[in-house]
Amino acid sequence: MRRIVLAAALTVSAALSGIAAAADTHACDRTCLNKMVDAYLAALVAHDPGKVPLASDVKFVENVVRTKPGEGLWKTASEVPTTFKIYVPDPIAGQVGFIGVMKEDGKPVQLGLRLKVQNGKITEAEHLIARNLRDTSLPNLQTPRQAFLATVPPQQRTPRDQMLKIGLSYYDALVNGDGSATPFADDCVRRENGMQTTGNPPPKTPGMGTMSAMGCAAQLNTKTMSYIKRIEPRRVEIADTETGLVFGLSQFRHPMEQKFVTIVGVPDVQKVDLPFNAFDLPAAHIYKIWGGKMHEIEAMGFAAPYNSKTGWE
Repeated sequence: MRRIVLAAALTVSAALSGIAAAADTHACDRTCLNKMVDAYLAALVAHDPGKVPLASDVKFVENVVRTKPGEGLWKTASEVPTTFKIYVPDPIAGQVGFIGVMKEDGKPVQLGLRLKVQNGKITEAEHLIARNLRDTSLPNLQTPRQAFLATVPPQQRTPRDQMLKIGLSYYDALVNGDGSATPFADDCVRRENGMQTTGNPPPKTPGMGTMSAMGCAAQLNTKTMSYIKRIEPRRVEIADTETGLVFGLSQFRHPMEQKFVTIVGVPDVQKVDLPFNAFDLPAAHIYKIWGGKMHEIEAMGFAAPYNSKTGWE
């Protein structure tokens, strides 16, 4: 009888352990995390934080300012993303990254979103909002490039840890002006707030347009990004091996003490004038990786005061 009672107790204990495990952050799988994004965005547009499972102590940051649910985009969102949506769910991290185009007060804005989910509740929410999008960039913000929606064949997938390292290496490539610091594929294309900044058609005559026609590695080797002196912090914690996507958040620091950059290896271009004051660029990036190479970059961000805090200190 004691054995039966003990066996029953062990069975109940195992069941309770299973329930606890199901409530753990890892229980929210890829589909669950993506649905959490959709529910969150719908709640934003409804201006009602009560429509999404926010933890009682949820931490919320919008455009590097710590605030409260119900404030900021919670008041101004007017339409959920419809056709431009890129999800990066990571059950291992218990987080999901997202870049989409939605409407605020009837105008298109690009949203970088990060949610952390624990025990079925959103414990962290982060918004980056790019407003005043250029009319010339809007055609690139109608639908994502097909690569961002495609599943990577199993034989071409890159291990999650390696994907995160490749994502982090991109910031070293920028700061050091070294295209070899990241394993860029020859077909790598980058877009920033919808504007394509690499892989454009070659210009008829050599000049500034030559650099925007280059690939990701070759362009960095010209030192055109050398005005970026620091990128910190660098938060690359979210990766989806099935789609080969990595989601990164960072803060670009531009002291702008020198008002030009010296260009290397571009005919007829020795330097580029940069008559700007110091500023930060809080940014979200999604990288497409397969076969150990970075093939696509979707970036968005906005200008903030120099040396701004991130809201997560």
